[in-house]
This record gives sequence, structure tokens and C-alpha cells, in this order.
Amino acid sequence: QLQLVESGGGLVQPGGSLRLSCAASGSTLNYYTIGWFRQAPGKEREGVSCISSSGGTRNYADSVKGRFTISRDNAKNTVYLQMNSLQPEDTAIYYCAADGNVSLLFRLCVANKVESKNFGSWGQGTQVTVPS
Repeated sequence: QLQLVESGGGLVQPGGSLRLSCAASGSTLNYYTIGWFRQAPGKEREGVSCISSSGGTRNYADSVKGRFTISRDNAKNTVYLQMNSLQPEDTAIYYCAADGNVSLLFRLCVANKVESKNFGSWGQGTQVTVPS
């Protein structure tokens, strides 16, 4: 049973950086496309980024493109989200997610059309706060 645990969140001033980690246990992440999502208070969960199992495909929401970088280290069973130039609007709980439908998730990531409904395994989330 795949379990995901996010870490690395915190309070950072505008313009600062954080690196989030998504560590897996119970199964290898090697075959999974992984998604990062975020949910701000009173808002729906939105997709931030995705990365294919090999790392060869990476996509981003327009709101974070050029500021966030997704990567993975399959040897460490971990996916990362490097977040630079953070702004108050980036404040949210950040989640990583995976799903056993690996072929569908790969196609959706390539098309930059991943949605939360496509993922069945979620971490507990990590809070990122950027004060205004």
C-alpha cells in the first residue's frame, strides 16, 4: 500500500524559497506519475505540477511556471517541489498524490491536464505560508 508523506513547508517571506519533499513508503514510486496540488482556505484544490515516472515529462500550472521546479530521485523514493520567488498567493496546504492508473496519469501529465479527481493516494499535506 503506497503511502505518501510531505514535508518542508513553513513560513517564508515574500520572495523567499522552500523545497517540499514527498517521500513514499510501502511501494516504489518508480512507476508513478506524481502530482503536486495545493489548497488555499476557502478555495478548491488546484494542480501545481506533475512529473512522469522517469522525470522526462514535467508540467506546471501557469501561476507557478518559471518559479517552481519539480524533480524526483527514484533511488530515494522521493519527489521534490522547489519553490522560488514565493508570493502571498502561494499560501496553501501542499499535497503530493499518486494513482495506480499509471498510463492515464502519464497521458494527463503530458497534456498538463492532471486534476485531483485522477489521484487516489494522497499525503497529509504540508502548510506553506507567505505573509503579505
